[in-house]
Amino acid sequence: MIVYNKAIRDKIPEIIEKSGSKCNVKTLSDEEFLSKLEEKLYEEVAEYQSDKNPEELADVLEVIYRIAELKGATKEELERIRVKKNIERGGFENNLFLIDTNKE
Repeated sequence: MIVYNKAIRDKIPEIIEKSGSKCNVKTLSDEEFLSKLEEKLYEEVAEYQSDKNPEELADVLEVIYRIAELKGATKEELERIRVKKNIERGGFENNLFLIDTNKE
């Protein structure tokens, strides 16, 4: 038996059973699941850091979208916020790296 204790995608139990294994899952409340998704976000970012695979970035986005939904925001609202910040503060297109500042 392998113990996972983590948030999973909706079709994972079906995939596990089709592979010939059995699994135990439970449905969490939105509040409980939000906490587990926040843990999952760290997991997905770490997987990207390890693999540098764009597929892992898609997983990060999927987790972010569900967290946003549980917090009452849509993908479209996130995108509006992203665009607004890009207009006001810029994006990351110029590869800038801040070394230091000093007060004059």
